[in-house]
Amino acid sequence: MAQKGMISPFEPQLIRRCEELPVISYGLSSYGYDLRLSPVEFRIFRHIPGTVVNPKHFNPENLEPTKLHNDEYGKYFILPGHSYGLGVALEHLEVPENVTVLCIGKSSYARAGIIANLTPAEAGWRGHLTLEVSNSSPADCRIYANEGIVQLLFFESEVCSVNYEQRKGKYQDQPEKVVFSKV
Repeated sequence: MAQKGMISPFEPQLIRRCEELPVISYGLSSYGYDLRLSPVEFRIFRHIPGTVVNPKHFNPENLEPTKLHNDEYGKYFILPGHSYGLGVALEHLEVPENVTVLCIGKSSYARAGIIANLTPAEAGWRGHLTLEVSNSSPADCRIYANEGIVQLLFFESEVCSVNYEQRKGKYQDQPEKVVFSKV
């Protein structure tokens, strides 16, 4: 299914090194696919005195763009300790009508205190996933772009009666940029 356009660009094997440098793995794994973080955008929640974040009426000013850094280890964003950020997947997904995808965090990040929110991509969903990332540690942490950030697990079943596209899901066709909360 991935070779037919479900995942684009599709990496048919697990990549652990790129240009002789170690990377946080991405590509096809045993029973899933390790998705990469796009270098296009990463935003961090910031406190605006006198305001409360409202998912029903989201204020984009609550999310501050952060700089993409680059050194001998690769390209990365810095997620401050005890903070929360939103990034976007590099790969574009087109989930078939008989598949649901579950997006879970990778252990390499979890062991550094980074938690990726468990996110579904329902049957019929298309786009670049917005990824929710929390730094539960007190230390600042690098979040590497163009490298694995989450793992996708695929669940195949019968075609559902109403898929995400048919019910006009509000996060359909997300671009390769952070999409804010919608109600």
